[in-house]
Parts: sequence; C-alpha cells; structure tokens
Amino acid sequence: QVQVVESGGGLVQAGGSLRLSCAASGNIYSIILMGWYRQAPGQQRELVATITDTGRTNYADSVKGRFTISGDNAKNTVYLQMNSLKPEDTAVYYCKAHNSVPLGYGMDYWGKGTLVTVSS
Repeated sequence: QVQVVESGGGLVQAGGSLRLSCAASGNIYSIILMGWYRQAPGQQRELVATITDTGRTNYADSVKGRFTISGDNAKNTVYLQMNSLKPEDTAVYYCKAHNSVPLGYGMDYWGKGTLVTVSS
C-alpha cells in the first residue's frame, strides 16, 4: 500500500499564488510519475500537470505559463507552484503517484485532495 498526502490548499484572491505539496510513502518500489489533477463541483476530474522520474513535464493548456510542477525523486515528493490564479482554478486538487513494480503494470495511488478557492 502507498499513502499519498497533499497539503497547501487554501483561499486566495485572484492574481495571487499558492504552492501545493504532495508526498508518497509506504510500500514503494519505484515512483515513475506523479501528477496533479483537479475537480470542480459538477465537473469531471481533469489533468493539471504531471512529471516523470526523469523530469519530463506535461501541462493542461489552461495552466501553461502560470503553473509549474517540480519534484524530488529521493523524497517521492512533488510540488505545484500556482501563480496568477483565476476564479476558474477553484477546485479540489488531487495528487496521483504511479508505483511501478517488477513484472507488472504498477498501480496508481491517489490522495484525498486539497481545496483551492480563488475569489474574485
């Protein structure tokens, strides 16, 4: 079992910044990808940004130029720096860790989410 825990959410005014953190722990063989996803009320969960263990990143078009994902492989930790926040960024942000295991596909593990609220 792998535990995934997010932190750093809160209330911020439009144009402000927040930094989210996520750490994976437990029965880890090798975390090869971690990422951030978000879900607003009444909406489906969507990708925000991902990063691989080699440092390759991917961003949703809606956050390019505003958000930056980074990671620390040794600590199985990932961060999301969010700048120039907009009200439409309001959502519960979830962290995902993909745990790779020998002779298998591995598994995804999800945190319980952290709420980000951006006011006008």
